[in-house]
Amino acid sequence: MEIRIAERIRELMRAEGLNQSQLGEKIGVRQNTISAWLLDKKEPCIRSLWLLADYFDVDIDYLVGRKNF
Repeated sequence: MEIRIAERIRELMRAEGLNQSQLGEKIGVRQNTISAWLLDKKEPCIRSLWLLADYFDVDIDYLVGRKNF
């Protein structure tokens, strides 16, 4: 199974018309952290996955690539 967090976050940001700073403000995470996620330098911790899933109204399984919409 391939973990697809960066790809999924990028896709959801595009759909909402958000840049890194805006997403960071919405979920309470610094822009440089979002950048690290998108560049696959770092993966979100479980708390951040919850915040992302809640904000975008998706399952964590979707974020990590275990299922599609």
